Amino acid sequence: MGPKDYLYDLFVHDLTGPLSVVAVTAEGLLKKGDRGDLSEGQRSSLERIARNVKKAQRLLKEILDVARSEEHLFKADQFYAEKVAKEALVNVMDVAIAGAGERLERLENREEVRSFLGENGISMEVSGRYAASPFHHDSRKVQLILQNLMSNAMKYRRKRMDVAINGESDLVILVSDDGCGIPEGDQEVVYKRFMRLTQDDYQPQGLGLGLFCVKALLETMQGEIAVKSSTGCGTTFTVKIPPLAC
Repeated sequence: MGPKDYLYDLFVHDLTGPLSVVAVTAEGLLKKGDRGDLSEGQRSSLERIARNVKKAQRLLKEILDVARSEEHLFKADQFYAEKVAKEALVNVMDVAIAGAGERLERLENREEVRSFLGENGISMEVSGRYAASPFHHDSRKVQLILQNLMSNAMKYRRKRMDVAINGESDLVILVSDDGCGIPEGDQEVVYKRFMRLTQDDYQPQGLGLGLFCVKALLETMQGEIAVKSSTGCGTTFTVKIPPLAC
C-alpha cells in the first residue's frame, strides 16, 4: 500500500464520522419539526443541509468503490438492470433538478416513470436479455458507472438525455446527450482526473472525476468504454460490462 492509499483511507475515515453526525442531527431536527416547531425557512435550510450531506456521503462511497475495485474486491450479486438504473437516476436527478429525485423514487408504475422522465427530457429503455433476467456482478459499482455517465450527460445536455441498456452476454449501456459534443482531439482526455471541458462559455459544475471513476472501474471489471461525438452533434458513451465469473 502506497502513500496515496493511506491518504485515501485517512480521508474517508476522518470524514465519515462527522458527516454521519451532521446527517443524524439534521434528520432529528426535521422529525422534531414535524410538530410545527420549525418555520418554513428553518425547514428549508435543514432539508438543504440533509441533501448536501447525502451528496458528500455518496462521494465518499464512490472513493471507496474505486479504491476497492483497484484491489479487485467485488461484492457479487444478482440484480435487475432497470432497478439499479432507476436508483442511479434518482441520485442524479436529486442534484440536477430540485425535488425530481424524491418524486422519481416514489414512482413504481413503469408508465408513470416513463411519463415523468419524458417531462424532464429523459428517456430510459431496458431491452434484451437483462430486461427480464438478472445480471451477475457488483450492483453498487454498476450503479456508480451509470450514475456518473448520467450525471455527465445531464451537465452537458441542451434538452435531452437518453439511456439505453441491453445486451445478451455483456451488459451494454448507452448514455446520450444532445449537447455541444466533444471535439475529436479531446475525446481521450475526458477520462483524465479533474478534466472538465468548457463548451460555449459554459463551465460545468463538479470536480471532473466522474468519467475518470468510470474508466477506473471498468478497467478492473474487464469492461470497455467508447465515446462517439462531434462538435455540435451531442455525445454518446457506450459501456460494456462482462458478467462476473462465478
